[in-house]
Amino acid sequence: MAYEPIWIADPDKLNKFEFVKLEKDGLDVIRTIIEKYAKEGYDSIPADDMDRFKWAGVYQQKPKDGHFMMRVRINTGIMTTAQARALATIAQLYGRNLIDVTTRQAIQFHWLRVENLPDIFQRLEDVGLYSYEACGDCPRTIVGNPLAGIDKYELIDTSEIVEEVNTFFMLNRDFSNLPRKYKMSISSNIYNNAQAEINDLSFTPAVKVIDGQEVIGFHVMVGGGLSAKPHLAKSLDIFVRPEEVLKVAVGVTTIFRDYGYREKRHHARLKFLVADWGPEKFKEKLVELIGELPTRGEDKTVGWQAAYFDGVHPQKQEGLNYIGLNVPVGRLNSDELLQLADLADQYGDGKIRTTMSQNIILSGIPDAKVNEVLQAPVLERLTPNPKHFMSRTVSCTGNEFCNLAIVETKKRAELVAQYLDDHVQLDEKVRIHFIGCPNACGQKHIADIGLQGALVKTPDGMVDAFDIAVGGALGPNAKFNQALKGRVKGDQVAQVLEQLILFYKEQRHPEESFFHFVERVGVPAFQEKLDNILAAGIAS
Repeated sequence: MAYEPIWIADPDKLNKFEFVKLEKDGLDVIRTIIEKYAKEGYDSIPADDMDRFKWAGVYQQKPKDGHFMMRVRINTGIMTTAQARALATIAQLYGRNLIDVTTRQAIQFHWLRVENLPDIFQRLEDVGLYSYEACGDCPRTIVGNPLAGIDKYELIDTSEIVEEVNTFFMLNRDFSNLPRKYKMSISSNIYNNAQAEINDLSFTPAVKVIDGQEVIGFHVMVGGGLSAKPHLAKSLDIFVRPEEVLKVAVGVTTIFRDYGYREKRHHARLKFLVADWGPEKFKEKLVELIGELPTRGEDKTVGWQAAYFDGVHPQKQEGLNYIGLNVPVGRLNSDELLQLADLADQYGDGKIRTTMSQNIILSGIPDAKVNEVLQAPVLERLTPNPKHFMSRTVSCTGNEFCNLAIVETKKRAELVAQYLDDHVQLDEKVRIHFIGCPNACGQKHIADIGLQGALVKTPDGMVDAFDIAVGGALGPNAKFNQALKGRVKGDQVAQVLEQLILFYKEQRHPEESFFHFVERVGVPAFQEKLDNILAAGIAS
């Protein structure tokens, strides 16, 4: 081990899983999978190594019958068509053709078996992709601007910076044993399309006059995260030049590794250390590790567009366009991804881009070819012109595959969006996020309307239900949504949301967004409305 694990000095301060990680580094499980478990089968895997499978980017799939789900890292959401075809082929061979785009721009497979993993690892590596450390207590997939390099609203192209940071951390045993999961965001887009406030470490666009010259660089935020106790990231009083991003990332990650909490796993994320230390102390420790940095400059983040890119848009390269496609609740199949790869090769720049809103972008389309692309059969379902509610509905995996989720979410979310599109006429797009458990992979807290799965007891037994929260947003006025009292049965969610949205439609000011409406009328007004809905018997 190349560093001194200072936290083992007081073993009474370590939770049980810390001893599992000290006994065998999570990265070691990759070789064990290839050399042992893939040959001997599912029943040969002991519990401790099953927990370490996360470092290979692999989780047991519900109902723990020998199948696995896997996440594949897509740096800043940009993949080549060769990579897309490899992903589609893996899903065809081993994943029942199912492909999910996650809220961290990754690609997720299901139905994999341990016997398949060595071939999958090799197929990924052959095209420069990896599932390694897409999960686990380590630096995970680095999210960023999916439009990097083509974006009219970015200060600089951040794709090479993301690649540099990713290359440094991936499979780096100095940072493979962190207190808990660790998520980074790097973007120079002025509309915050990498969701800076909900990441452990974020780099956001900024400029500063240094020695009489305006320098383009980044501001830094630390300590963001969701789950049961969500925290918005805090700004550090530093300005970072592009060539210093890696140095700062190493410093922040080192602080988390060495000083992060390891006593209770539910209290181990960086956000808890930042909350206790405060940004000033955190900066002092960072400067102690990596040296002085300039103070903050001018913040260039001007708003938040929630990482949505529907439709046809001009790129910064004259005569070229990108087309934002809706992938309903992030789910597509192998054939659709192959068709998108064909379009990207025939008409575009050979790239496919994934977004934190679970959608896909085709780029590099010449003006003269846009209409041809729009006629492609695959764009009938993965449309650039989706209906309003389907276009803004996000969902986690749910209990179809995830062992942590207590309710089904994907199918439910899609059905609710379809119902709302059929029953509510509204010119404003309302963001609706579904999650199946408190871990919040579907990022419920930042939605206009967030729904978290629960169970309620009925005369016929326990049934799926949801708790509703309203008024979340990121950007300059970032705040998490606030929960309403009153649990709604799953089969009545669509009708309840219809009435809440109609309340907004009827009472809103002209062009007032849902978020600003909640800010104006207050959460108690929505609580009163929900109480009336429940009292009327529409839900219980």
